[in-house]
Amino acid sequence: MSVTAPPPIICDPYDHALQDDPYPIYAQLRREDPFHHNAEHDFWVMSRHGDVRSALRIDKAYSNAMGVSLDASSWGPHARMVMSFLAMDPPEQTRLRKLVSRGFTPRRVAELAPQIQRITDHHFDAALAGASGEQIELDWITDAAGKIPMDVISEMLGVPESDRAELRRLADLLVIREDGLRDVPAVGIEAAFELMEYYKAHVARRHEQPTDDLTSALIDAELAGDKMTDQEVIAFLFLMVVAGNETTTKLLGNAVYHLTAHPEAHYRVFADETAVPAWVEETLRFDTSTQFLARHLLQDVTLHGRTAPAGSRVLLALGSANRDEDVFTRPDEFDLDRSPDEWAQSISFGGGRHFCLGANLARLEARMILAELVRRVATVEVDHAACRRFYSSNVRGFAHMPMRAVVR
Repeated sequence: MSVTAPPPIICDPYDHALQDDPYPIYAQLRREDPFHHNAEHDFWVMSRHGDVRSALRIDKAYSNAMGVSLDASSWGPHARMVMSFLAMDPPEQTRLRKLVSRGFTPRRVAELAPQIQRITDHHFDAALAGASGEQIELDWITDAAGKIPMDVISEMLGVPESDRAELRRLADLLVIREDGLRDVPAVGIEAAFELMEYYKAHVARRHEQPTDDLTSALIDAELAGDKMTDQEVIAFLFLMVVAGNETTTKLLGNAVYHLTAHPEAHYRVFADETAVPAWVEETLRFDTSTQFLARHLLQDVTLHGRTAPAGSRVLLALGSANRDEDVFTRPDEFDLDRSPDEWAQSISFGGGRHFCLGANLARLEARMILAELVRRVATVEVDHAACRRFYSSNVRGFAHMPMRAVVR
């Protein structure tokens, strides 16, 4: 009697099938192959929470200097040109992050709340116009979630309202990945050049006419006589488009998608606005926007009996780590009553020196936007079968989400 060998585990962030539902593969990796080698494309995948959490904090072995994405055009020593300090190691990373922190302060984020509310109201007014007491159909992504975060970033940077729609369009093109293509498509590269040119001109204008926006604050930021170069300012503005915009859009989409798939949670949130923060935190854990972060090994790393040699590319699977059964109770359940101690173990915003500088902004936006949704509508219904995913090698979320809402 012959025994058929089980099929090999294949984990490839460019595979649309994996992006449709990565969690069964993640679970198999954690059980059977926690330090997985994709031999075809020669990269490694780390899937357990403890391993990922440690890797995020060990600079001497896991380098950011080649970038955080395996996209061919994004991987290399030039990555810092568009990803700022996220694609640097200490001491360069430490210097630049400290300078950015002089301008991008918690106080500046907190003071942005009125503008976030104004921008949210503007897009909700348009999406729900004339529907008081009625059921209305809309697309949660294209009518709201895909517009508000980029407009918030533009508001923060001092971008004129007349330019914001075009910047949103270019930002969307940056992160799309075509099936079978293991790199940024031509339209995305073209969009990147256009955005860089726009922000170059924007920085030049702020030199001539300073304001109280973040761009001017970054230009003026100083630490012991050291200041950011214009190129460093432009690179950070570009990073904000990717890290500050797209991940928040996907967080908002994932939040509504999963809440509407769980009737009890849906009823609870729309009956009590105070449940919104728990909704945000559980979404961050359950289905984080950023699924993978890449690292470049500076030395051999041995885990679970396997050795990845120095020079290897390693993917830290944040999405898998957030479902690790050794850390989270019933990790595959969407649970608004999960312990805050467990939410504190979520690594959706990374960790160590590279912990997301915009985490407070992302949480503030998500809570305010979703709270406004709860205030404005009595219930929402999503056509899950008609939702269309947004395919990207690092980010998980939706491009379209048809929704019916009963307006209060």
